[in-house]
Amino acid sequence: MTPAPRPPAAPPEPSGAPRQPGMLHIRFKAADDTPVSAGGFEQLLRLLAQFTPVIEALPPDAALADVRGALRYFDRDAAGIAELVRLRALAWHGVRCTIGIGANPLLARMAAQEAAPGEIRSVPEGAGAVAAFLDRRPASALHGVGPATARALCAYGLDSVGRIAAAPPETLQRILGAKTGRVVYERARGIDPTPVTPNAAARSMGAEHRFVHDELDPARRRRALLSLADGLGARMRASGQVARALTLTVRYADRSTTTRTRRLDGPTAHGPALTETAYALHAALGLQRARVRSLALRAEDLCRAELAVRQLTFDPSDDKAHRIEAAADRARARFGTGSVRPAATLGHTGRTHSPPPPGAKPPGPGAARPRP
Repeated sequence: MTPAPRPPAAPPEPSGAPRQPGMLHIRFKAADDTPVSAGGFEQLLRLLAQFTPVIEALPPDAALADVRGALRYFDRDAAGIAELVRLRALAWHGVRCTIGIGANPLLARMAAQEAAPGEIRSVPEGAGAVAAFLDRRPASALHGVGPATARALCAYGLDSVGRIAAAPPETLQRILGAKTGRVVYERARGIDPTPVTPNAAARSMGAEHRFVHDELDPARRRRALLSLADGLGARMRASGQVARALTLTVRYADRSTTTRTRRLDGPTAHGPALTETAYALHAALGLQRARVRSLALRAEDLCRAELAVRQLTFDPSDDKAHRIEAAADRARARFGTGSVRPAATLGHTGRTHSPPPPGAKPPGPGAARPRP
C-alpha cells in the first residue's frame, strides 16, 4: 500500500517575521488537587524529555521547556505539543497541566499565571499583541519584580507594565539602579533573553530571615530559627523530599559570616526535628553579645521521602506531633502557606485569653470580670 503523501511544507518565514512561540511553562497538579510528589515530579520531567531535552526543572511542581527544536519533528506548533503533554500527563499519571506558551520564558510564565487550572494559554505573536497582553498588568506580575521593587515603582506612578514600558530607561535606572532598571525595562516590553537551562532537581533548599535591626536577643534569634525550620519542613513535605543534613549561616553586623553543618539522625522533613537541630547549631556557636543581622537555614542532601525510613517510637506524643503536622499541611495547601504557623513565632508576650462561648455577648463596661 502506498503511503498517503504528506502535505506540502509551509513556506519559510521572512527574516523580519516575529519569532514563533516555542517556550512552555508547565505547572503540574494532581487531578484531586493534591501536590505532586517528588517521584511523580521526576516522572513528569521524563515525560517532557520525550519532546525535548531542553528542560529546566522548577521544583516542586513546575518546569520550563524549549520545544522549538521539536516543532518540525512532531509536525506541530507549540500549542499542539502542549496539548500532547497535557493529554499524556493526565492519561498516564493522573496529573493536570496548566501550560503557558510564549516566545521567551517571561511570556510563557505570565501566560501560565493567567491560565485557569488545566488550561493552555498562548501569548499572541507580534510586538503589538505582546504589548496589549502586558499593558494593564500590575508591576508585580513581571517575573523578578518583588514587593520592594514594585513599591518603588508605584511611588513614581509606574504601577502597571504598560506605564513601565512607556517610561524612559534612564528614569528606571535612577529609581532601581543601572542593572535592575535595564532588566525591568526590557521585561516590561516582553524581552527576556534568558535561555532555558537544563538542570536536575535541587539537592538543597534554603530560607533566610533578616532582622530589621542587628539582633542581640538570643530568644528572638531562636524564634526566627523556629520560623525558618517550620517553613523548610513544610516546603520539603509539599515536594515529597527529606533532608539528611542542616546548615546554619549567621551573618553579623560587620558582614562576616559563620556557617555550621550538622548531619541529622535520619532523613526527615519533620518540623520539630529540624528545629531541634537548628537550636543545637545556634547554641554551639556560643553567641553572647554578637550583633546578628540575618540567619539562614539550608536543608542539605535532599532525597525522596519514599526512600527514607522513619524510626518508630513508643512515645504517643511523637505520633501526635506527626498527625498535627499533617493537618497543618492540609490547611496550608487549602488556605495558603501563611495560614498555619507556630504560636511562638507570633511574638505575643501577654496572657492568652480563651474566646467566649458561641453566642455569648461581651461583658459591658460595668460588668464584673473573672479573676485570673
